[in-house]
Amino acid sequence: MTDRAPQTVERQLPTEESRDLIALVRDIIQREIAPKAAEEEEAGRFPREVFSLLSESGLLGLPYDSSYGGGDQPYEVYLQVLEELAAARLTVGLGVSVHSLACHGLAGYGSKEQQAEHLPAMLGGGLLGAYCLSEPASGSDAASLRTKAVRAGDSWVITGTKSWITHGGVADFYTVLARSGGEGPRGITAFLVPGDVRGLNPAAPEKKMGMKGSPTAQLNFDGVRVPDTRRIGEEGQGFAIALSALDSGRLGISACAIGLAQAALDEAVSYATGRQQFGRPIADFQGLRFMLADMATRIEAGRALYLAAARLRDAGRPFSKEAAMAKLFCTDTAMSVTTDAVQVLGGYGYTVDFPVERYMREAKVLQIVEGTNQIQRMVIARHLAGPETR
Repeated sequence: MTDRAPQTVERQLPTEESRDLIALVRDIIQREIAPKAAEEEEAGRFPREVFSLLSESGLLGLPYDSSYGGGDQPYEVYLQVLEELAAARLTVGLGVSVHSLACHGLAGYGSKEQQAEHLPAMLGGGLLGAYCLSEPASGSDAASLRTKAVRAGDSWVITGTKSWITHGGVADFYTVLARSGGEGPRGITAFLVPGDVRGLNPAAPEKKMGMKGSPTAQLNFDGVRVPDTRRIGEEGQGFAIALSALDSGRLGISACAIGLAQAALDEAVSYATGRQQFGRPIADFQGLRFMLADMATRIEAGRALYLAAARLRDAGRPFSKEAAMAKLFCTDTAMSVTTDAVQVLGGYGYTVDFPVERYMREAKVLQIVEGTNQIQRMVIARHLAGPETR
């Protein structure tokens, strides 16, 4: 093969601080993440020590207020950090995105007292979070969730089952959406639940086709008692909190998808420029050159789309439609580019000796998590044409 190194992504960053931040991330990736990524994914090993290092380095709370231990970084910068991490190992990039999602409710809707008590440990104190919305019978139709939260004096008792929880069983805290009132979205309340509380029982992790190093598990809440001081926002406000978090979370998934696609493109270019057939590199053949060009163009378009949505968010403007567009396009791009990367490598692409088969397996889940791409199309269409008629 060739010694041709991947071209470093040229990033348009707003400050010298953000450029130093990307340099720090790349250094951690080179030293601590990339060298072990393939081996640990194959073994299904969750790299908890990496998340501890990221927390110590100030990288788990980047988009949040520095007065509580966050990084005061705009989403435009935070998402590019996610992209870098995901290109090195999706388990890490997606894990940081999920942790940020789990912090969103308290950071955006918690009281000052709650934020002062909990956010420093959540954002920079070594804790790792998870987000609990989905249930066995409530996925895309999240407003129909059945997990119950019942008042018991100045506490709540939570009973039910959550499914498809990234970091399930290893998280230190969970942002949990439960039904505290009547049917529909207005009967849902959000809670901050400690990971070691009595009655919280994780099932064995799911056996997945990809992302084997990232634990995904069902959580059973068997009369879990939490004080009312851990209720986030008002009673019945939980669904609005969840949707707000998902808009931001979809941008995180978008950035992770582009990072994964970039890694696949880099591997494909490296192979194509080194593999000889018919007396010359296969990158000389027009059919393959055009594939590489299309892959690169999709990646650049996806990157521009998620950054445009991030800049709307940073400006305080509505970005729900743009977040859905970014999630849809970037994750479809990741699936397309990783599939093409396997094709570029031919038979070798289908073996575990090269990472592109892993990238292809990992890309699939990005089209599903935090709202399937069919749901994203529904969100976009509602912004364009209004709600569906009944």
